[in-house]
Amino acid sequence: MTLSTNTTTMENDGELREEQVSKGLSNLGLSATGLQHTYLCLSVPGRDLKNVSILCNYIHLQKLELPHNKIKDLSCVSHMPHLIILDASYNQLTDFFGFQAPKNLKEVNFSHNQMSVMKDLSEYSSLTKLILDHNSFSAIRGLEKCERLSHLSLAHNSISRIRGLDHLPLRELCLSGNAIQKIENLQALRKLQVLDLSCNRIQSLSGLHTLYLMGTVNLQSNLISEINEASHLHDLKLLRDLNLLKNPVQEKDDYRLAVIFLLQHLTLLDQQTVTAEEKVSSVNKYDPPLEVIAARDHMTNLLYQLMQPQIIFDSTLPSLDTPYPMLVLTGPQACGKRELAHKLCQEFSEYFAYGACHTTRGPYYGEEDGLDYHFVTEDEFQTMIQTGKFVQTLQYGGHWYGLSRESIERVAREGLACCVHMELEGVYSLKNSYFEPRYVLLIPTAVENYVCCLKARGYYSNAQMETAVSRIDSYAKINREKPGFFDNVISCDDRNEAYMTLKQLVKEYLGVEDPGGDPSSITPDNTSSNSTGELLAADTVNADLTDSYSKNYQNKIQARMTPQRTQAEMASNRREKLIREALNGKSPGAYADLFQRSGPTAPSSLASHSRPTAGPMRPVDLGGPELDELSSSEESRASSGLSMRSSAGVRSAESPTRESDVGSRLNIEPLDISLLGQERDSKGRMDSRLTPDAPRLGSERISPTLPSSPGRPGANTKPVLPPIPSGRKTNDSGSKL
Repeated sequence: MTLSTNTTTMENDGELREEQVSKGLSNLGLSATGLQHTYLCLSVPGRDLKNVSILCNYIHLQKLELPHNKIKDLSCVSHMPHLIILDASYNQLTDFFGFQAPKNLKEVNFSHNQMSVMKDLSEYSSLTKLILDHNSFSAIRGLEKCERLSHLSLAHNSISRIRGLDHLPLRELCLSGNAIQKIENLQALRKLQVLDLSCNRIQSLSGLHTLYLMGTVNLQSNLISEINEASHLHDLKLLRDLNLLKNPVQEKDDYRLAVIFLLQHLTLLDQQTVTAEEKVSSVNKYDPPLEVIAARDHMTNLLYQLMQPQIIFDSTLPSLDTPYPMLVLTGPQACGKRELAHKLCQEFSEYFAYGACHTTRGPYYGEEDGLDYHFVTEDEFQTMIQTGKFVQTLQYGGHWYGLSRESIERVAREGLACCVHMELEGVYSLKNSYFEPRYVLLIPTAVENYVCCLKARGYYSNAQMETAVSRIDSYAKINREKPGFFDNVISCDDRNEAYMTLKQLVKEYLGVEDPGGDPSSITPDNTSSNSTGELLAADTVNADLTDSYSKNYQNKIQARMTPQRTQAEMASNRREKLIREALNGKSPGAYADLFQRSGPTAPSSLASHSRPTAGPMRPVDLGGPELDELSSSEESRASSGLSMRSSAGVRSAESPTRESDVGSRLNIEPLDISLLGQERDSKGRMDSRLTPDAPRLGSERISPTLPSSPGRPGANTKPVLPPIPSGRKTNDSGSKL
């Protein structure tokens, strides 16, 4: 009973006794001098201690823990030269570091005390961690010489400004629960990785943009109200954790996606994991790639098109398996693509017609409505979208642009290929459609000349010109990273040179020669049987018809009808029925044979010698080195949807001299078009290998006999084309299904 009373008395008077010390000692080891064994740690928490003067005798202690007591004096620490860690939290200390500095003191915890003024800590050069939470400090001072201080916490004090931290090697800084209104004076903290500014009055995140090693930022319970404040953290590539809970900004629409979009490196936002799906959704919402924009526009246009009455378009005929031929000129703003398109369509009027796009912008000086663009209002444009009028749409420079179906159909009804121009966004959109145009990129290489051209036009502001110049790199990057995205690239620094290059390129696509060029070129008036003419004829006969894109293009541009009915059109009533069945998918073989493209048909005078009676077609030996070379050349040209050999895909009438020369080289048998269906219906009359996709040799490659055309590429006369399949009209965009 007496012993218990004495123990209680010792505890109540607040003085630390030997018995309590002996119970709190731990970690037996060598002293700092290494000459004796001693206890290195002492922990006496929660004993209501007021007097710890007895600790002056424990000079070998390296760690001292006295939390949750009532200590007001720590002068005993002055007798502990080897002390490394000191924890005096939750006490009644008023004197900031009221002891002589232990040489190796590294970590100090004075949180939850009654300190109000910080003093100079120049003597504590080894200090690495200092915790001063829940005191009464109003300013940060005295830390200038703490060259090793990496962790500083001053949470829940009365600090109103951030200062006194210049050039400290801080990695963690906690200033939570103060009265800070502005983030400032942190530029010199180059090593800072963790920053806690929660529970303050901060309204802006400016001041953090230079802290490139920052990984965690806590701004919970502040006054941040704008999403774009997160842009100040955009350059912090190592930032992974951001906490904006209990800020007004969270009330904004799509707040989370917007912040994730601005800070793509985040893995944790508002204490919730940022998923990959959220990152993708944020990019698609606020800065979608051109592919995504084009896909959305295509889906929108396609959906509205499917809601309209379905018809057969002229741009899908006469061939079912070949895309309608188009030429697309693309490039940066004001690079000359519109002018070159007009000039090309004027010179190659037998092949191309210009397709004018719709736009919501106003006309520039010299532009004509219906010729350069169709200028419409915003409401009219949206109405056209909702009625399925467009093949592709795009937004550029705050205005809408769109290529309408009618613009293409108007050209297709003329039997011509459509030539259009558009920006990069339009190319992406058009690539989602079933059209497969040839894409030619016109790109400036001399930026200064391009800028001068933009200024000379007088339509663009400085910002618009900067945007236009920056897009040159976008075009170049796509051409570099996506081989084949553009079929050809032409420098447009000199418009005349650019047009000559484009003109030669189109000639290669079409397989035509310049009538005013090489004298050996074949023209309607050229009746000589020179080797060039013979090789060209052999090249045409030996075309590789297995390439559907090449073999059907001739029919694409043969859409122009003549007023009178041709002989082939009246040859057989059964022909119309076969075509109708082919369009319905019942007899594709007959349709393909009927419209396959090939070389010129031998004249009747030659046919009388090589084919005395109508019968099955026989293969003819077309071997020879010359023909092999021409075949390979033909295959390279046939890979283009714009490849052809005459003004409208039909060979012009040749003179008797020319015909005799061709006939002397090749045994060609004409095909009687009136017997096409009969031969296919007769057993044993048609070789089973003659399918639309099977290769044909010799006479098997001969196209149906078509009326001769007096026109050649470059001639003034219009060619007489074969009839257009049943169901296609010249005045309407298509016939109802």
